[in-house]
Amino acid sequence: MQMHVDGVCTVMVHVPLPAQGLAWYEQAFSNAIRQRIEGQAFEYLQVGDVRIEVVNTDQKVASGPAGTVVYWKVENITQALAHLQSLGAKLYRGPMAIEDTHSMCQVQDPWGN
Repeated sequence: MQMHVDGVCTVMVHVPLPAQGLAWYEQAFSNAIRQRIEGQAFEYLQVGDVRIEVVNTDQKVASGPAGTVVYWKVENITQALAHLQSLGAKLYRGPMAIEDTHSMCQVQDPWGN
């Protein structure tokens, strides 16, 4: 049996204070739309087809790098990096040229993700 995958649907980000994290990611992604799940006190951000869920850290999952990296496609890496750094993100790796004419870098949010 093969599994068919249509793409990434949700990125879960763990932070100690989810309300602060949600506000930070809302500023980071200018096209983010804040959504609320009906009948629940849970908000998330919709960025294109991807949902960003900012949730509480716990004994199983802490903030910080843990081996999974999500890359976001942007029009201008220099402008995107400057914007994220103005919000307190720290450059972690890069920027560097990769295949074709593409570049990449990794940044950490204020909680180390």
